[in-house]
Parts: sequence; C-alpha cells; structure tokens
Amino acid sequence: MSKRRRFSAEFKANVALDALSGEMTLSELASKYKVHPNQVSTWKKQARELIVAGFSGKVQGRKNQEESDLKELHAKIGQLTIENDFLQKAFARK
Repeated sequence: MSKRRRFSAEFKANVALDALSGEMTLSELASKYKVHPNQVSTWKKQARELIVAGFSGKVQGRKNQEESDLKELHAKIGQLTIENDFLQKAFARK
C-alpha cells in the first residue's frame, strides 16, 4: 500500500497562485505538478479564502486573540508558581 504524499506550504502556494493566474487549466496544472485536478482546485479555493480573510481583518483578529490567550496563560503560570512556592515553604516549616 502506498503512503500519502505530503506537500509543503510553499508548494501548495505555488500551485494555487498558478491556478489563480488562469494562464493554464486545472488539468494542465495537475499534469505539471503531478497532483490530482481536484487537489489543485481545493488549494485554489483555500488560497482565495485566505486572501479574502487577510483583507477583511479576520487574520489579525485571530492573532490578537492568540496574544491575549498567551498573556492570560502566562499570568496563570505566574500565579501557580507563587502558590506552589508558598505551599512548599509552609510545609517545609512543619
């Protein structure tokens, strides 16, 4: 049984950009890059959606959410570290 092929993000982007340019048909691109035409159209659709999301600010919103989540997690780690130190000192005295 054959293993699944894995493609890099750069390869997918190149195929999607070629598909978006419209210079070649999906079948020609599939032959050129040795992938199935359905895969080319899937990558083309994903690229179009990500481009639209990039201009609409959805990507930036996701980054801001990740940054706030990260800050919250760091604060929680700090709090737990302080509590842990306090408890270690309290039990060390006994």
